[in-house]
Amino acid sequence: MTDEQFPKLRAIDPRPITHGGQPSILLRDPLQLTDKAIVIPRQLAPFLILCDGTRDIEGLVASLAIRYGLRAGPSALENLVTALDEALLLDNGRFAQAREQTLVEYRQAPSRTPASAGRSYPADAGALRHMLDGYLEAADEQPTGLANIKGLVSPHIDYARGGPVYAAVWKHAADAVKAADLAVILGTDHYGDNLITLTHQNYGTPFGVLPTAQEIVDTLAEAIGSGEAFAGELFHRIEHSIELAAIWLHHVRECQPCEVVPILCGSFGRFVRGEAKLANDPTITALVNTLEQATAGRRALVVAAADLAHVGPAFGGTPQGLMERAHLQATDDALIEQICNGDAEGFFEAIKLEGDRYNVCGLPPIYIALRLLEQVQGERIVYDRCPADENGTSLVSICGVLLGSGV
Repeated sequence: MTDEQFPKLRAIDPRPITHGGQPSILLRDPLQLTDKAIVIPRQLAPFLILCDGTRDIEGLVASLAIRYGLRAGPSALENLVTALDEALLLDNGRFAQAREQTLVEYRQAPSRTPASAGRSYPADAGALRHMLDGYLEAADEQPTGLANIKGLVSPHIDYARGGPVYAAVWKHAADAVKAADLAVILGTDHYGDNLITLTHQNYGTPFGVLPTAQEIVDTLAEAIGSGEAFAGELFHRIEHSIELAAIWLHHVRECQPCEVVPILCGSFGRFVRGEAKLANDPTITALVNTLEQATAGRRALVVAAADLAHVGPAFGGTPQGLMERAHLQATDDALIEQICNGDAEGFFEAIKLEGDRYNVCGLPPIYIALRLLEQVQGERIVYDRCPADENGTSLVSICGVLLGSGV
């Protein structure tokens, strides 16, 4: 039995689309090892389920016919498997070799190349500076009621939609940002399955390079296990959440670098479903305890690069009308209150209570930030709901919150 004879689909990123007027599925590699993508008719979705490494072509033909009543000839499925292989969507030797080669190239580069430059924001430093300064000039300048700012919650949505929210919270945190000699940036991992993912790679921005604190990364990796810590490292290469916060950090510091600890935070799905206890999770506990010790004596700033809700048809939900929007804001208000109370467990429990029905992708980084800072209190600076489809019936909610102590 070989992986060529018994094809196994990788964990991929399927997206429903309309292609040629027909309901279809877009299949693409979440690691972006190649720019190739495949579009298949939606009625062939069962093929993706059956392509699990236990069936050859004849078995796939038979299973489609017997289980789903779908007639597909062997040659058609062979062509589809070949296309999946060429797009690196099969879990086989071809994919493993491409992944290893890309990982070596990523680690050997002098710094991580900004993945969203030229797409979500200008790649040119001057043009980017002009854009961010424009957001900052328009931001409110009311003084904060907090002293000793230790962290902040910042969005990771694109600047076109979230620019004013980024600007408001980073402007209020500017003194603390400039005084920091270390920034722990906790970002949502939208693609990987690992709870915590580290990297030794420095983070490049159009303004230069933010050096990663190598010794702290080594200490964290030892605490949580090197295999687990770096298993999904390539997701750092493509993930935008840390990148978009790092750019604001670098800009507010007037292009002066400081050390960073970039940490991607994976899904809390099993905790929300009650399959495991979040408060007692050994990986999270080891991460928090080790970071507390490693940052002691440093002027450390903790950044949770985190959006809130994702609702509406774009995320598999119902259209958001006036009533839905009002309910969403009330729910978000309650979550932000828990953040401002510095209550990590209360924040998590509020989301768990509703089964994360609002798809709060910022749950992991915000929770970990609150656990790390302990006994902190927050100040809500700004909140917004951003459109996520052409009809305005899907929304992403975002906020800016400062975390510190009272005056």
